Amino acid sequence: MSQLSKSFVDNIRLIITQAQSKAIRAVNQERVLMYWHIGKHIVEEEQNGKQYADYGAKILQSLANELEKDFGSGFSVRQLELCRQFYNTFPNTNALRSQLNWTQYRLLLRIDNEDKRTYYIEEACNNNWSARQLERQINSQLYERLLLSNDKQKILAIAKKEAHPGTPKEIIKDPMVLEFLGLKTKEAYYEKDLESALISNMQSFLLELGNGFSFVARQKRIQLEDDPYFVDLVFYNRLLRCFVLIEIKTHKLTHQDLGQLQMYVNYFDRTERQKDENPTIGILLCTDKNDTMVEYALPKSNTNILASKYQLYLPKKEELEQEFRKILDNE
Repeated sequence: MSQLSKSFVDNIRLIITQAQSKAIRAVNQERVLMYWHIGKHIVEEEQNGKQYADYGAKILQSLANELEKDFGSGFSVRQLELCRQFYNTFPNTNALRSQLNWTQYRLLLRIDNEDKRTYYIEEACNNNWSARQLERQINSQLYERLLLSNDKQKILAIAKKEAHPGTPKEIIKDPMVLEFLGLKTKEAYYEKDLESALISNMQSFLLELGNGFSFVARQKRIQLEDDPYFVDLVFYNRLLRCFVLIEIKTHKLTHQDLGQLQMYVNYFDRTERQKDENPTIGILLCTDKNDTMVEYALPKSNTNILASKYQLYLPKKEELEQEFRKILDNE
């Protein structure tokens, strides 16, 4: 028998893996539809017997007892309650997304706000988030953090691909949440340590940065006459069509930091940027910042130098509510 060519074997492998992926997606989709139909029948049965106040509770317990005899503990009262909630939340099967599995829908059912839930559905489908990634984004209060600098309609329009981000602030988060690095808040560390941790967790960092980011370089060398300078991290954003430079500071932001980043942005605009690309964006990632100082240290027309506070833990709901109140008080 002649030796098989590598391309031939690779093609067969591809056929098998594609078929396996399709089979998994089909199973997940059927599972979602199964729970939807169960929920639909429960709701219709409850409505038929709505004259009895405790009918709903009784039907779920009785149904669970019957189903568990044949199918095991996967159809407990709690699971049947989720099926009912699933149908009530998504009463139209045409609105169900084939990209989302039951685990993801269970996460989405925890969200009461319809706009917020719609945002996560759109972003999960657009970016092929796994259930774990979706859970992380919900827990990190991604929607609320974006609302701090954007209006709700704009956020939803971008998520639904009905609009494109026009300014850096429409996709850059403040604060950025870097809990995935595993660094302790009170631990002393250097900027290079934070940078190394970000590089080691690049996939998670790109997820936190948002849509359209691609990693370009680390410690990008800039030579100005006899003096070398190094940009911490360089990215490119295909939605904004520009370079994005990130400088990491493990201290409160200073005006010297802003001046340094402005120099790097000017350099990229004059030497790296192509004619059809938009101006370079600079982001200072810092432990704390003085917004008034940032405002006066930069030109009034500035839109390309941003300061974003980072935190090494998931934000609490109370913290974000406090930030919202600050914004409303200043309006």
